[in-house]
Amino acid sequence: MGPLHRFFFLIATVRAQDITGNWDGLLGGGRFRVNLQISKDTEGKLQGDLCRIDQAPHTVPVTTLSFVSPSLKVTIDALGLSYKGKLSTDGKTLTETLTTGQGTPLIWYRNSSGTECKPGVSPHTVQMVPVGEGVSLEVLDWGGTGRPLVLLAGLGDTAHVFDTFVSKLTGRYHVYGITRRGRGASSAPEPNTTNYTADRLGEDVLTVINALHLDKPVIAGHSMAGEELSYIGSHHPEKVAGLVYMEAGYPYALYNQANGALDLDAIELRGQLLQFVKGSEVQPVKDYDSLIANLERVEVEVKEQQHDTGTLPPLPVSPRMTPDLFAIMAGRERFTTIHAPALVIFGTDPGPVDGDDPQARAQAVRQSLQMRDKGLQIAAWKRQIPSARMVLIPHATHYVFQSNEADVLREINNFIATLPRRSSCGETSGHPIGWPAPIAETNVCAIRLRPSKVQQFALRKPVAIHSGRSTGLRTRPWALGIDVNQAP
Repeated sequence: MGPLHRFFFLIATVRAQDITGNWDGLLGGGRFRVNLQISKDTEGKLQGDLCRIDQAPHTVPVTTLSFVSPSLKVTIDALGLSYKGKLSTDGKTLTETLTTGQGTPLIWYRNSSGTECKPGVSPHTVQMVPVGEGVSLEVLDWGGTGRPLVLLAGLGDTAHVFDTFVSKLTGRYHVYGITRRGRGASSAPEPNTTNYTADRLGEDVLTVINALHLDKPVIAGHSMAGEELSYIGSHHPEKVAGLVYMEAGYPYALYNQANGALDLDAIELRGQLLQFVKGSEVQPVKDYDSLIANLERVEVEVKEQQHDTGTLPPLPVSPRMTPDLFAIMAGRERFTTIHAPALVIFGTDPGPVDGDDPQARAQAVRQSLQMRDKGLQIAAWKRQIPSARMVLIPHATHYVFQSNEADVLREINNFIATLPRRSSCGETSGHPIGWPAPIAETNVCAIRLRPSKVQQFALRKPVAIHSGRSTGLRTRPWALGIDVNQAP
């Protein structure tokens, strides 16, 4: 083939390449799916939408999209993503990198079936539950059988992030999901620290639990939901049977008393220093010693951060950060203890950062620091909450319930199996003081007196007593005759 023929062959190939259509890809080492939909508007201009099939049940519009064969460039400001790809000569694959602060190899495959992004959504009902004046939260009820399990999403997500995961839970539990205020269909009050403090968010969850009449549910949270979990575990552990931290055990969930946390200490210090700012409400300084100790702690932590990251380029603020999310970050607190049974799941040992350019090297340094800090945080949990069950899952992503679904399900099931069982009437089954095993194992809530084969035992819980001619509710420990063999 001569030069002229090769030229016209190349032109024909370029013209034949069409980037429009549905493209499927895999992230997290192939563990969760994404779909890129590219089309043309009425003027022939390219446009697109990205769907994180296993993370959220909605599409995110592409901000910019350009294609000069064979190169494709995509930016999605809402997610802080950019993508540079090259279309194969056969038009079936796009290969290059997806950037989320680091270069991540990604191959898109043309979806030849033409089907669009359709996330797996488990059947559910939705209700809006009031939690305060003018504020209601979206609550999903996926149904199921067994003890109640409540799911809380991470910082920027809604309860729908669990739409796929929950299908593996409803066979064992009655599963609910709560969308935090400011997100999704939930109310979005003014984004200030008063409306979005850790206390306020934790109380929101408790209000929903009370409104649904859930008796000591297990609460499982992802990422920033660790804050709500720890508020409940610190202040109202009697309200829950257990807490599950899915990549949610970071300093906002448990403050490392030995090593501190610069962001949380800075928030505390800022509040302490306000009393010295002219124009603020003047109040006597309550504790100079605490203020001075915090000043000294923050000074040390700032110097450590300067040493660790002072030469690295600053990280841009993610476009995903909206005013309500900034308010949540500013309203964090320092929780130092948890009084409820806890399962804490961390992902460890991420893969190496690809590339040798300055950006990749900086990302490698940051990843190394993150792993160091995670190790310190794991040690803090073991030291401060020795009763917590710690599970470390290698090569997991932050969305560990998606990247390592089977591992997380196994650990949740094993953990819940260790918690006291709930009877059909809401009492804890087992063997209370003096309670005969044949009765305890039937989980009875009402006892009918009979005249034969009587045993003596003590009542520790309120029990309905039927004697044939009268019925009463006894709440104090007392001796009672009962036919054990004929107990209901």
